[in-house]
Amino acid sequence: MHIAVVEDDKDQSEVLSIWLEAAGHIPSIFDTGEALLEKDNIDEFDILILDWDLPGIDGIELLRIIREDKGLNTTVLFATRHESTSDVVTVLEAGADDYMVKPVDRRELMARLNMLKRRIAIAEPAPTYIITAGEFSLDDKTHRLTRSGEILDLTPKEYELVSFLFRNIDQVLSRADLLSHVWGCDADINTRTVDTHISRIRKKLELTPENGWKLESIYHYGYRLEQIETTETA
Repeated sequence: MHIAVVEDDKDQSEVLSIWLEAAGHIPSIFDTGEALLEKDNIDEFDILILDWDLPGIDGIELLRIIREDKGLNTTVLFATRHESTSDVVTVLEAGADDYMVKPVDRRELMARLNMLKRRIAIAEPAPTYIITAGEFSLDDKTHRLTRSGEILDLTPKEYELVSFLFRNIDQVLSRADLLSHVWGCDADINTRTVDTHISRIRKKLELTPENGWKLESIYHYGYRLEQIETTETA
């Protein structure tokens, strides 16, 4: 991924650059927010890593400019010494996608970048409103699901969950991904809601191996929907 690092501490930015290159990423280093904003094509970056305490425009104001003035949805990871709950809330409400407290740990950074990369892949817009997989057909305009031509009765949230799963067949989706994309990132609910809805749609859609489907529970993480070959019996 092409990653922009906005960090005024030269030692820190050099270390981050070395780590990112070693992981196969392409880092671009900026020592101020103004330097980043001078670029005409900020949207070429897959991820922005921003410090909060920057000279001139600070990280929060830089993020506001990126989100509001430039209208960019580029994924943003904050890396800063601010660590109170109120600071975390401030950053996330300003539009950041994730948050790390300095000193940055290399393993944690790589894990968070990999997580954000998966989110970016999941968030790619679908090219059409119609999804067809096996005997199922979903119409995101009408929110109608059919199986072999028969309409299945789903609640709105059940349909959104089914649509998200079918758009990401074979991908491991965390409960956090499902909560964020189906219920909204600010939803005040727990993961049991996800598990309950998964159980319901597994039964309603008959997503079982004998029918050519597997809706697998990934222990302590999330779920994966797979289309599999049925096993014929003599």
